[in-house]
Amino acid sequence: MKPSINRREFLKRSTVISAGLATLTSVPSSRAGADANNKIIVAVMGTNGRGMDHIQAYLGQPNVEIAYICDVDSRAVEKGLAAVVKKQKQPKGIKDFREALEDKSVDVLSIAAPNHWHAPATILACAAGKHVYVEKPCCHNPREGELMVAAARKHKRVVQMGNQRRSWPWVIEAIEKVRGGEIGRVTFARTWYNNARGTIGRGKPAAVPSWLDYSLWQGPATERPYVDNLVHYNWHWRWHWGNGELGNNGIHALDVARWGLGVDYPLRVSCGGGRYQYHDDQETPDAYVTTYDFGDKSATWESHSCHPRGFDGEGFGINFYGDKGYLVIAGNGCKIYDINGKELRSIKGRSDDAAHFANFLDCIRNGGHPNSEIEEGVKSTLWCHLGNIAWQTGQTLDIDPKSGKIRGNQDATRLWGREYRQGWEPKV
Repeated sequence: MKPSINRREFLKRSTVISAGLATLTSVPSSRAGADANNKIIVAVMGTNGRGMDHIQAYLGQPNVEIAYICDVDSRAVEKGLAAVVKKQKQPKGIKDFREALEDKSVDVLSIAAPNHWHAPATILACAAGKHVYVEKPCCHNPREGELMVAAARKHKRVVQMGNQRRSWPWVIEAIEKVRGGEIGRVTFARTWYNNARGTIGRGKPAAVPSWLDYSLWQGPATERPYVDNLVHYNWHWRWHWGNGELGNNGIHALDVARWGLGVDYPLRVSCGGGRYQYHDDQETPDAYVTTYDFGDKSATWESHSCHPRGFDGEGFGINFYGDKGYLVIAGNGCKIYDINGKELRSIKGRSDDAAHFANFLDCIRNGGHPNSEIEEGVKSTLWCHLGNIAWQTGQTLDIDPKSGKIRGNQDATRLWGREYRQGWEPKV
C-alpha cells in the first residue's frame, strides 16, 4: 500500500517526538556491523510457548541464524531444536542462557521467558554486548524498567519490546487517523480483553519434574516451594512472578491507547475488581477496570478473563472517542464512524509478527529507531504496573505526570521494586 503524504508526515512527526531517544539512531551490532548483508546470530530464551513464535519469526528473516535454544525445561529445548532444524543447521540446546551471552559470535538475545526474567536477562545481555528483543511486559516492576533503559543507553544496544502492533501497517494507519484529527479532538480511549479462562485449582507441593531446573526457572525471584499448578502458565496469576491480565494482555491494548492519545504518564490511576469466578490459587483479578486520568483526557482498560464476550464483537480491542466521531480497532481491522454512528470507512489488516522482528533486525544492521524502543515499552508497561499497584493497595494513585512516579503514598511506593534472590540483583 502506497503511503499518503499525511502518513509520511505522521511517521516523520513520530520520529521527531522520539528524538529524545536518539542515542540509539546508530548502534550497529559489534559483530554484524552496519552491513545489511551480514548474518545476525540469535539465541532464543524460553521456547515452551511464545518463544516458538520467535523461532518462526527469525527463520522467516533473511541472513539470520539461530545459534542457541535456551530453556530450563529440557522438553522445550527439544521442541525448539526440532523447529529450527527444519530450515537451518541445528543450533546448540542449553539450559542456562548465560552460556550464549559468553559467545562473542551471538548478536541477539530474544527473550520469551516468564515476566520475572525479562528485565534481569535484558540487563545481562546488554552488558554482554547483545541486542535484545524482549516480550511484553518488558519488566516485572517499575524499577526494573528504569534499569532496562539505563542498560540500553550505557551499552548502546538496540532493545525492542514485543508489542508488535507498533509495526502493523494497518494499526499505524489507524493511529495516523486518530492523531491526524480524523475523529476530531480525542478525549477518551477504551481498551478491553475478554477470555474464557478456567480455574487454576489449588496447587499441591510436589517433587520437581526431572525435565525442569526449577532453581534456574526461579532465577532472580526469591525462592518459593514448587507446586504442581505453577509451571508453565499459571505463574501469570501470582504476583511473585507475573503481572496478571493487565501485564499479560492489557499491555498490548494500553500501548496502542497511549500511542493514539499521544501521552506518557497519567495524573491519577484507579483500579477496581477482583477474583470472582473461581476460588483457587489465582492472586490477580479476573474482572477489573483500570482508569487513567490525564486531566484533559482519559483511558480505561477492562478485562473479564472468565467471560469471553467483549465489545464490538471482539474479545480484544481499542476504541478512540473524539468530538467528531470514533475509531474502533478490534480483531484484524479498524472502522471509523461519525459522531452519529455512521460508518465512514474501514481499514483491513492481519496479525503478523514478521514486521516487528524485521524492524528490530534492520535497526541492528543499519541504525534507526525501533518501533517499540525500550523506553517507549517501559512507559506503556508502567501503565500496567500502576493499575496493578492501585488494585493491590485499594487506593487511587497520584502520579507525577513528568516522571511517572507515585506521589505521597508509601504503601504504593513500596511496590515500585522487589526483593531479589541473593546474587541475582539486576545492576547497570
